[in-house]
Amino acid sequence: MRRRRRVADGGSKNVKTKRAPIANVERLPPSAPSDTYAALRIPNFRRYLLALFTLTLGIQIQGTVVGWQIYDLTHDPLALGIVGLAEALPAISMSLFAGHVADSHDRRRIALWALSVLVLCSVGLWWLAHPAPIGDLALTAPARVRAIYAVIVLSGLARAFLQPARQALSAELVPRTLYSNAITWRTGSWQMAAVLGPALGGGLYALGGTTLGYAVDAVLMTFAVGALFSVRHRSPVREVSDEPILSSITGGLRFVLGEPLLLSALTLDLFSVLFGGAIALLPVFAAEILHTGPTGLGLLRAAPAVGAVITSIALTRWPPFAHTGRNLLISVTGFGVCTILFGLSRSLWLSLGALALAGAFDMISVVIRSLMLQFRTPEALLGRVSSVNQIFIGSSNEIGSFESGLTARWWGAVTAVVVGGVATLVVVATVAWRVPSLRRLKQLVK
Repeated sequence: MRRRRRVADGGSKNVKTKRAPIANVERLPPSAPSDTYAALRIPNFRRYLLALFTLTLGIQIQGTVVGWQIYDLTHDPLALGIVGLAEALPAISMSLFAGHVADSHDRRRIALWALSVLVLCSVGLWWLAHPAPIGDLALTAPARVRAIYAVIVLSGLARAFLQPARQALSAELVPRTLYSNAITWRTGSWQMAAVLGPALGGGLYALGGTTLGYAVDAVLMTFAVGALFSVRHRSPVREVSDEPILSSITGGLRFVLGEPLLLSALTLDLFSVLFGGAIALLPVFAAEILHTGPTGLGLLRAAPAVGAVITSIALTRWPPFAHTGRNLLISVTGFGVCTILFGLSRSLWLSLGALALAGAFDMISVVIRSLMLQFRTPEALLGRVSSVNQIFIGSSNEIGSFESGLTARWWGAVTAVVVGGVATLVVVATVAWRVPSLRRLKQLVK
């Protein structure tokens, strides 16, 4: 069916429309600006948070178990970095196309398909954890490592499609006036799962090895699919224009490059995570520097999220938007300083404290950046801009893991972490100098 609709340039043209029903954001009674639980009063958003929580919990358990298993099989810090690279490369290569798909189709359905693939990846890792996963043929350690990398590559492809669809979907579930509150709860839920996941992963590994850890991971991923399936929402009908697909795919990138404030915020997070990626080396610190076991590794991985969760609770009451630019620069600076402190520490408790503070500072920067992205991006571009955000931020975690593993092989784990923290401070100083409008940015949300 064709209709003549008014288009942005003031003319009219024939466009096709998708016939999926529109499900508007649920209408609620007006909430007071200080209502901490405003976004949680929306049932669909609560179901979305449940899916996000269980998904993240499973991913964190998987990351802890994979890291310890790979290091146990190889005793090579570079092998830990390759885990990150195996996930980042497919995610980066498909991100822009995945954003285009998220803006062209029902975002909930895309997220469900991607989550289903992640369930299969979890089952695959569980299968590979057995002594003889292929009939009676026992895998050698190098073959097992390569098989794990292959599963991680598939996981990276699935997450490339999941992230832009999931992030754009969250904006559809709440009214614009509740964006700030919803982002704080969304980020806090993610961080809460990141607190429990690594500690649970370390405990499961110590209790039942890789088999138990991956089994729980697969169950949690399956539960996430069920929770997201229960969200009663379909993305609004969108016009299908005659824009070339390559132009549509790169639309999010062009938008970000044309927004100096948004670009500078993404750049800060990109390089702080890229250079300050101590998380990938935690198995090395746990085993060789702090001399703790899998349980200690779980505590180290959970520490940043503990600080972030405490901070997220505070941010529901006192959001950091009065002096947005200044707060963003201070938070990334604090992250860099805490990274250096962690690298120099030889005490488990001091290391946990440094990581917790790093998580607190990171939480502030994440909330500011997420709100900037959601408020400054048109709804029709949210998927594509979220895919750019994934390239800048999400994949920088994995590439940062590779960078940390590579520099740790060259210089040692301690030097790699300290140099990364110093590089983060240099990036903050450069952005503050080159983008004065960010320093002067005051009220983001009124």
